[in-house]
Amino acid sequence: MATVKEMRTRIGSVKSTQKITKALQMVAAAKLRRAQHAAEAARPYAQRMSVIISNLAGGVSGPGAPLLLAGTGADKRQLVIVTTSDRGLAGAFNSSIVRAARLKIAALIEEGKDVKIITVGRKARDQLRRQYGNRFVESYELGLKAPGLALVAPIAQRVLDMYMAGELDVVTLIYNRFKSVVTQIPTVKQLIPAEVEQGAAGEFYEYEPDEETILTELLPKNISVQILSAILENQAGFFASQMAAMDNATRNAGDLIKALTIQMNRTRQAKITTELIEIIAGAAAV
Repeated sequence: MATVKEMRTRIGSVKSTQKITKALQMVAAAKLRRAQHAAEAARPYAQRMSVIISNLAGGVSGPGAPLLLAGTGADKRQLVIVTTSDRGLAGAFNSSIVRAARLKIAALIEEGKDVKIITVGRKARDQLRRQYGNRFVESYELGLKAPGLALVAPIAQRVLDMYMAGELDVVTLIYNRFKSVVTQIPTVKQLIPAEVEQGAAGEFYEYEPDEETILTELLPKNISVQILSAILENQAGFFASQMAAMDNATRNAGDLIKALTIQMNRTRQAKITTELIEIIAGAAAV
């Protein structure tokens, strides 16, 4: 059994850990509001761009259709972009994304597809490299700066270069969509060929210049926009998950401190009782 001194040391250690988890919880809560605002502000732009592309796609067909919209006519060569955070201490946030990615990759490999992987975020790289390291094309880190188009531009350009070089047929993006502070939804989204929303395609507009010209300019930009939107969704979900995880850790540390304090008091009381019995027994023997 541990001594009173050892228990005091352990209680002090748990209290120090509790201070750290509490501080992390407060920092995550402060950053969550900004991250959530950024994610929600990016959604209408990304969604509207998808609607416009779908509408333009309704007037484009045949050999004149851009390659990013029409596709190569095959689906043998697949690229999966997996986006997570750089850091942990956020519960199952990163694991849920990696789990969805593993399921998608495993399903594609089982179908006989040639799968390549790009990771955005250290956690995706570290967790997938053990199993699929030979399929990696590139790994990117998010860094400490706020996500912007400058961050995703190299990623989007690498994807476009590979696609235009004939190395890819289909590109899929995997991330966590932020729904609420307690809910993030693992999402699998096809980037190339661009998905066409049937409802939006039914709207009618007249465009100048023609649809092919606009799509040729818009589709490459859409890759950057969708990747940036996914990273912003991830960032909001990460801070929400980290806030919840650190809150649970702080509560658990408090419960452990109470349990250790009770155990320490009982041990100290038992020691005092034993010493009193020894004194009384010694006095009676005299």
